[in-house]
Amino acid sequence: MNRSCPLCENRNPSHLWTITRFEQPFDIKVCPDCSMIYQDPLPEAHQVEELYDQAYYTGQGGQGRYTYLDERTNPRGHRAVNRARIRFLLRIWRRLRDPASQTPEYPVFLDVGCSFGALVQEAQMAGCDAHGIDISGYAVQEGIRAGLDIRKATPESLPSWSSPLDLVTMIEVIEHLPDPASALRSLARAMQPGGILVIQTANMDGRQARRAGSAYHYYLPGHLVYFSRKTLTTMLSQCGFDVVRVSYPCEFGLRPKLVKSQGTFRSLLDYRKWLTITRYHLMSKLHWGDFAWTSGMVIHARRRDAGR
Repeated sequence: MNRSCPLCENRNPSHLWTITRFEQPFDIKVCPDCSMIYQDPLPEAHQVEELYDQAYYTGQGGQGRYTYLDERTNPRGHRAVNRARIRFLLRIWRRLRDPASQTPEYPVFLDVGCSFGALVQEAQMAGCDAHGIDISGYAVQEGIRAGLDIRKATPESLPSWSSPLDLVTMIEVIEHLPDPASALRSLARAMQPGGILVIQTANMDGRQARRAGSAYHYYLPGHLVYFSRKTLTTMLSQCGFDVVRVSYPCEFGLRPKLVKSQGTFRSLLDYRKWLTITRYHLMSKLHWGDFAWTSGMVIHARRRDAGR
């Protein structure tokens, strides 16, 4: 039986691609009603968790293996991006919060899919009451060793904290979730009304994704749902959020991205990559409606008040 569409529950998707460049090929479907793109059939729950073992983070396992770029190999570069993200997010939160409310000066922060906790650590250093969750037991243990409050959990099985959440980030995470709508509803229940949710993911309506077709680099074994601006905005609205900002390709500027890339350079010739990064960043500013020239996208959404 076909998997129902994660957005509109249509059970008659059209076949879009079969991705064959990994050890286990997988099929990508598209909903004819709402244009949501998703993997079908889904891997079993235990298979999803097994994707995120130690080899995933360390890049081991051989050709065709699904792996992750280990943030610990470039701490200065990742910190530049994380610092810029937290500073921007705190400005947004302080501007949008209700001045009459009893919210603290520094928010309760949660990073969903936090990996080893680099963003959690940066939020903590900025004064937040910072926490993280991840499905990977290996990543969680590494984060705990670093002294961070990171727990093995999913958005649907959130741990309890002393206060509702004010800020939640999902950076390149929502596409990994088998049921993103259920995850968003669970997060909405755990958040303060007016709290801010940040989601970074690929925009499948972007020209970059459309031109690449089945070769688009975002088609990965662990990516189970693929959003456009339109489908993600619709799902957020259904789950209790109002979109307040969409950024292309990201909410912070170019400089942190250049610093991050610099951490991988091995010779002066590598600085030529800055031209490519700068070009991509500038081309991302070409967008109108639901279309964008590139496929980088960050959405900031506000937890809707209960009475709305």
